[in-house]
Amino acid sequence: MNSLFAKILAWFGCTMLITLVGSAFISALSMNPNDNDERAPWSRLMRFQLDEARTAYETGGRPELEAFLETLHRSYDAEGILADDKGRDVLTGQDRSNLVRRARLGAPRFTLYRFIPVGVATLARASGDGRYWFFFVVPRSSLAPSFLTPEHLFFLAAAVLLCYWLALHLTSPVRALQKAVEQFGGGDFTARVGSTRRDELGQLANTFDRMAGRIETLLAAERRLLLDISHELRSPLARLGVAVELARSGENLDAALNRIQKESDRLNALLNLLLQVTRAEGDPRSLRRDHVRLDELVQQLVDDSAIEASARGCQLEYRHGEAVTVDGDAELLRRAMENVIRNAIRYSPPATAVEITLGRRNGTAVVDVRDHGPGVPEEALPRLFDAFYRVEKSRDTSSGGIGLGLSIARRALELHKGGIRARNAQPGLEVEMELPVSKP
Repeated sequence: MNSLFAKILAWFGCTMLITLVGSAFISALSMNPNDNDERAPWSRLMRFQLDEARTAYETGGRPELEAFLETLHRSYDAEGILADDKGRDVLTGQDRSNLVRRARLGAPRFTLYRFIPVGVATLARASGDGRYWFFFVVPRSSLAPSFLTPEHLFFLAAAVLLCYWLALHLTSPVRALQKAVEQFGGGDFTARVGSTRRDELGQLANTFDRMAGRIETLLAAERRLLLDISHELRSPLARLGVAVELARSGENLDAALNRIQKESDRLNALLNLLLQVTRAEGDPRSLRRDHVRLDELVQQLVDDSAIEASARGCQLEYRHGEAVTVDGDAELLRRAMENVIRNAIRYSPPATAVEITLGRRNGTAVVDVRDHGPGVPEEALPRLFDAFYRVEKSRDTSSGGIGLGLSIARRALELHKGGIRARNAQPGLEVEMELPVSKP
């Protein structure tokens, strides 16, 4: 029996059957016909029959006694015997001393024959003055308890149905979990249990679903990372190869070395950004939770980026009101907002301003960054925060971007229970970042 369902059903079924049989045995033991307890039903019946038989014999003689015993036989389908203190039947004169002797020895409280409805049993009762003995010879089928009456069978069937439902209730989520694990192990990383139960089995299923979702995310990120790396590294490596060949030929050595240095710097920047993406997609539980003054952090980023903005002929305008505090990793938040601000500077035309605004809205801190550049096509907005995605016209990376900055910003904000969105401001692109404000 390897099935948990069958084990549970058999266990509870046997428990109910043992309980039913045990209760019947206890009931039988509590109704001992030879019990000396005057309050017991059989003891009262025997006392009544003895008194009636004695009265009939002493008032009407043998004919009256015979009539009473005949009535008793018709009513109970049993034989009554009235004997004197010597054990002689007062009606027939037959010697019943053996019955008296057995009655005086007493019957054991528990004997197996009492539960077997075959043959007859003799019940005995002595009068208070010791002059008479009354024996009641009754079929055992009238004394033995019946274990499997229709009522017993009904309740036993009801108990089996309840045990079946309980076994099904306990094993169905286990089977669902087993099926999901098999599918997941077979390569279907979308397999989930989807349990709505609130007990321990439901918690186990929900834990598996969270684990499966985490594994699916990591595997998808790994595949995407491998594909993107293979795509992004191919071009700079090819250019490095050309520059190396030019350096070996000795023609224009300085230009070749400058090209090698430039492509090496690009590769180094790419690897640094990839490390940031990996860190952002790591274990969310390892994320630091410090109180961060967001207004001061953005102010510092504006000051640090002012030189780059001036070199491109644009300026930064920062507007904020009261102090805003959020909980999170200060360095990760710095990277996220720095990428958005530098991206805006990169695409801002000369003599324009990059507008940065910090405020509150519905319990969240909102950082809004807007440039006055060309914006992006509407169909590109949903993919703007995907890793390595760039608008088609900037694929030559002449602007200096490699498509990871906004992706890092999105992931960092999501780890802080925030969000990021972009829209065309006409002119320019407006990026809005939201973060939960710290609770006081």
